Amino acid sequence: MEILLVEDNEADIRLTQEGIKETKIHNNLHVVRDGEEAMDFLYKRGDYRDAVTPELILLDLNLPKKDGREVLKEIKNDDALSHIPVVILTTSEAEKDIVKSYKLHANCYVTKPMGIDQFVEVIKAIEDFWFSIVKLPTEE
Repeated sequence: MEILLVEDNEADIRLTQEGIKETKIHNNLHVVRDGEEAMDFLYKRGDYRDAVTPELILLDLNLPKKDGREVLKEIKNDDALSHIPVVILTTSEAEKDIVKSYKLHANCYVTKPMGIDQFVEVIKAIEDFWFSIVKLPTEE
């Protein structure tokens, strides 16, 4: 399974990598650190010409260059990308961010827990749900 993590916080990247390692499912985690890099990855531009199409996107909202809301909007407005589930994984608990994310068609919204063990458990739960329970479309 191919997962794209769009995250600029190095500690959160490491915790996500740790959570991925602890799952029973073999997953490839691709990391980009800002919104522009995310779109280059998804559109296979520049350094990402050979990038895979992810089966799940973990998207932080507060990113440099192009924020997560803009990235989410662009993904969900593109017929070639809109089928990819996008999980908002952010520190924001603001109701306005939750509402806006769902209005932009986020598939779910998860607030990052503060503790290391809880963060790893959340990542494992996200993976289990999206890759073991949910039936995802295949690329056309």
